[in-house]
Amino acid sequence: MAIIISLLATLLVLVSFTSAVDVEGSIVWNDLCPDYNSLGSAKVLLDTGKQYGTITHSGNFSIPDVTAGTYILSVLTHDFVFEKIRVDISESEPIPEVKSYVFGTPLTSHASVKLPYPVVLVPRHRNNYFMPRESFNLLGMFQNPMMMIMVLTGVMMIGMPYILKNLDPQTLEELQGRQAKVASIQNSMQSGDFKSGLSALLAADEDPKTASVTSRPSNSAIPQQRKTGKGNRRR
Repeated sequence: MAIIISLLATLLVLVSFTSAVDVEGSIVWNDLCPDYNSLGSAKVLLDTGKQYGTITHSGNFSIPDVTAGTYILSVLTHDFVFEKIRVDISESEPIPEVKSYVFGTPLTSHASVKLPYPVVLVPRHRNNYFMPRESFNLLGMFQNPMMMIMVLTGVMMIGMPYILKNLDPQTLEELQGRQAKVASIQNSMQSGDFKSGLSALLAADEDPKTASVTSRPSNSAIPQQRKTGKGNRRR
């Protein structure tokens, strides 16, 4: 019985060793990152640090004893950005299956492109942590809404005297009267005399009505014209 138990334990150990593989690959140097010294301190991670491997001076890396499953392989470095790789390890296959991976897509997607193994990683671009100071831009300053309002107000203040000169006297007199009424209402409100301010406001509202009533012809004149017209026809 003890022999059977020992054989089963040995078999389980062998199965566990055979189901775990080493994920290997290399980094290809390019003009962006020409060597190991330019890369700096970096690690190759599986699932953001669940397992990791170091990078040698030649660019090779190895992550030991990775069990069966699906992983996302990435490079943790300060200055460069690498693409993420999907790694599928099966118990029945001795070689991992490597596919492309787009961040945010589900792992169950079958639209990924199969890549060669061992894994090959290339630096895509360099991280830029500093933004250049913006220079003075006159056009950008005038694109500000507040600046446009200020410019429009200045143009109206400069052009208002020329507009008033071209107005006829009656329209100019009405405009000055309205300005005087608005100024009196504002002064009454600021001094605390709300009663006089309210009466002035009501008077300003009644003025157009009285003007429209006086401009209409009287109704008594219309029948007289009609009667005289009929009398003329009889004659």
